[in-house]
Formats: sequence, structure tokens, C-alpha cells
Amino acid sequence: MFNLDLLCIIMSLSNEIVLRPRFKFDVEATNEKLLAGFDEQKVKQSDFVVTRLDDHVFIRFPKQEQHYWSPQLHLEINEKDKTHATIYGLFGPNPTIWTMFMFLHFLVAGLFIASGIWAYTNMTLGESYAIPLFLTLFMVVVWFTLYFIGRMGKAKGKPDMYKLHAFMREILHSEGIHSI
Repeated sequence: MFNLDLLCIIMSLSNEIVLRPRFKFDVEATNEKLLAGFDEQKVKQSDFVVTRLDDHVFIRFPKQEQHYWSPQLHLEINEKDKTHATIYGLFGPNPTIWTMFMFLHFLVAGLFIASGIWAYTNMTLGESYAIPLFLTLFMVVVWFTLYFIGRMGKAKGKPDMYKLHAFMREILHSEGIHSI
């Protein structure tokens, strides 16, 4: 079920700090043939929801099978030349979850900067800076907490990432397409 390409992707990502794993490979087929294969699978099966928008294909689980950390696979299929295409893949959480996490990260960064300025101002004025310094350090703890929550979510969604990748490969192989 798992292939060497996926293992190479996972191994290359194991030593990096990556919340949204990416991959890229070339295939010997036109991007129109690839996109048509995904369009065909959209109606032939019900295990995954396949959505296409121009050269972008989104593969996700049906609503009833999704959990909070369910990933989705975003593919961008670009024409390389007349007979080859490049597939760019990005595993990520539901865009709503990703947006919420980014908002929280920016909020924490803003509070970190604001409390740091407050602490510096109080320190230069000779006033007590214990509370703003505590808030500054607390924002660092909150940021690490958010980061590790994201890593735990990614770990919980990893089996689903394998399923999405296997489904993508299955579609490519059914069209007689193999990576170069």
C-alpha cells in the first residue's frame, strides 16, 4: 500500500520542522490528462471528495469522516512541456483551522511585542516591570504551546495523510502515469 516515493517524502521531512509537508515530482503526461483523471474519479468514487479549480485539485475526506485534525491534500498540476507535467502537493489542515492557528500566532506575536514595549518603557522610567515582563515570557510559553498543539494535530492526522497520498497515487497509476 505504501510506496517508496511516499517513504522518501516522509524520511526527508522527518528532520525538518514542518507543519504542512510538501512534495513535488514530475510525470510523463500532460496536465490536462492528469486533471481529467482527477475529474473522472470525482464521480466514480465516494471515499474522498475531489474538487478541481483550474490547475488545482483538492482531495479531502467526506464531512462524516472528518475530525478536527483531518488533513486535506492540495495539488497544483503545472505543464512542464508538451509531454510532461509537474505535480506540487501540500498536505494541510482544513483552511478554517489553519486560519485560526495563524490568527492565534499573530495575536500572540502582537501581545509579545506590546508587553515587551511596556516592560522596556517601565524599566527606563524606573517603575516596576514585573507584570509586563511576566506577560512577555508568558507569550513565549503560549507560542510554544500553540506550536506543539499543531504538531500533535499533524501527528493525529498522519494516517489520513497516508490515505490521501495513496489515493492520489492510485489515480495516477490507474491512468498509467508514473513519476519520472
